[in-house]
Amino acid sequence: MSGHLNAMGRSMSASPDDPHDPTPAVPPAAVTLGVRERHAAVGSGRSRTVFDAPPTLANMMGFVQGGFLAGMLDSTMGLAVRSLLPAGATAPTLEMKVTYLKPATIGTLTGYGRVIKLGGTIGFLDAELQDADGDTVALATSTVRVVRPRP
Repeated sequence: MSGHLNAMGRSMSASPDDPHDPTPAVPPAAVTLGVRERHAAVGSGRSRTVFDAPPTLANMMGFVQGGFLAGMLDSTMGLAVRSLLPAGATAPTLEMKVTYLKPATIGTLTGYGRVIKLGGTIGFLDAELQDADGDTVALATSTVRVVRPRP
């Protein structure tokens, strides 16, 4: 299998605006986070997600609130693991650790996700979130539970 996945882990060969596609190209949570682009080559275990963080994500100091940064990192790692899963499988997050390195300004943030190890039932992932200048604003690691479809 080759190609790229959309936000729902489907092949990007179909248009996200295709009225015959029963699944939206971008899930509502990703829309809230300001997702603009999502890329993960099937089988790569890596992903890149570009977010345009809107002002509605700002905390009282005017920076992106940390919980939203965690959501961006989680979304980026989720796409990376989906690139390795068979059709119908999922990998919900069991736990996640986030390290905040500097305040994230409203605007473009890019996440890079990676599968460190994927076993039969558990996976270990990490991600980095960079600002428009390429500076790392946050890092995350997570453990996911692999749920495969029943035969």
